Amino acid sequence: MPVPTANLTFPAGHSTTNASFQTGLFIHNEFVQGEGGKTIDVVNPTTGKVIAAVSEASAKDVDLAVDAAEKAFKTVWGEKVPGHARGKMLMDLATLFEENADTLASIESLDNGKAYSFSRGFDVSEAAACLRYYGGWADKDHGKVIEVNDSKMAYTRHEPIGVVGQIIPWNFPILMFAWKVGPVLATGNCIVIKVAETTPLSAMFAATLIAKIFPPGVVNIITGYGNITGAAISSHMRISKVAFTGSTLVGRTIMKAAATSNLKNSPNVIFDDADIEQAAGWATFGLFFNHGQTCSAGSRVYVQEGIYDKFLALLTQKVEALKVGSPFAADTFQGPQTSKLQYDRIMAHVQSGKEEGATVHTGGERHGTEGFFIQPTIFTNVKPHMRIVKEEIFGPVVVVSKFKDEADIIAQANDSMYGLAAAVFSRDITRAISTANKLQAGTVWVNCYNQLHSQVPFGGFKQSGIGRELGAYALANYTSVKAVHINLHAPSPL
Repeated sequence: MPVPTANLTFPAGHSTTNASFQTGLFIHNEFVQGEGGKTIDVVNPTTGKVIAAVSEASAKDVDLAVDAAEKAFKTVWGEKVPGHARGKMLMDLATLFEENADTLASIESLDNGKAYSFSRGFDVSEAAACLRYYGGWADKDHGKVIEVNDSKMAYTRHEPIGVVGQIIPWNFPILMFAWKVGPVLATGNCIVIKVAETTPLSAMFAATLIAKIFPPGVVNIITGYGNITGAAISSHMRISKVAFTGSTLVGRTIMKAAATSNLKNSPNVIFDDADIEQAAGWATFGLFFNHGQTCSAGSRVYVQEGIYDKFLALLTQKVEALKVGSPFAADTFQGPQTSKLQYDRIMAHVQSGKEEGATVHTGGERHGTEGFFIQPTIFTNVKPHMRIVKEEIFGPVVVVSKFKDEADIIAQANDSMYGLAAAVFSRDITRAISTANKLQAGTVWVNCYNQLHSQVPFGGFKQSGIGRELGAYALANYTSVKAVHINLHAPSPL
């Protein structure tokens, strides 16, 4: 059975007209069909129509990918390639991402539904920056010489783990790909990565760039369903570590077989001394960026009582001004949700909010008649027990509540099993920092939201994950620290 191929056509007048590339399983630098010959349809969320098919990986295909990675680690990668050489390859890949940025971003918008301006201006550019950042780290992550006493010395080595299994979500496909691949390759490991079956195309195109630089088997890219492909990765005896980004529910399942999870329900705190205009703008961006399909989305906005009405009016004005439409329209901010499944999940949360007595302040319905579009939605008059407050919606829906004082907001904001991110808006820097220190979240933004940088770690508290993405902290996820004790001239105790 032939390996499937994606033949994509972009809207007339767009900077890129078409793209054609294979969409089989990328194993040992080659695209191959899965052993069962099955494929998964890829749907354009703007139209709801099938645009391509990708090979579905079985447990046997995962074995083949691990075989390739294991062989590469032992023969052409790992400690056989010095850090400066690994770094140069990562930087070369970053350059190829930049040279092919229009194509990568166009594929991302067609497949995921996000506005092209964000795909091109954020996702792809930040993915390239991340690869380049870790390219710089590749020859700088090393151990230390440790003083013991005058008769002994000791040192540590940072050694690659081996084969790393990775599972990434559908909301930031190419950016999550870079976040995972960068530190793993910099530290000398090999990869078997499962990309989301709903948004696999940008990673498949990236595979054609990887094959130009890295030895066969170093990076292996597969897709398939979580209960088959994901389960095979998370329980594989020859995969030394599993890195996962996605829902807490799936994370718990993976932790039973391996060890990682990641999730979220992020509070955004607006004090009465904040610059209200700026706070409303950042709050809008903090939730509706990427159509609300962001793990750090500021879905719970808490506003101090004295400015609640004024802030809500400004927030409403900004939210209702958001342009919802085709990802390839220049003025689009919010495109469709990524899939019919995700659309249905969000609308179920919206319906639950209505049934539980919350007020739909604006939005709350489908947008248009084609594709998976949802109106930007604000709920008010919410109670802590409601699903739209307690659960992550992962869509263009924000709930706005009041608080009295600092003690009240700390209690409300921390009343969650999650702790990925939070934000504080205040002109009083002492108040802002004091509140930030008390919030139980791995990332806290002050007077801004959703600002991420390759050199700054990102990760959560409580049930929002184990370990950190980005920054020097991410390197520790993929190395084993070995201590070596050397006797210089101490006599035997016996």
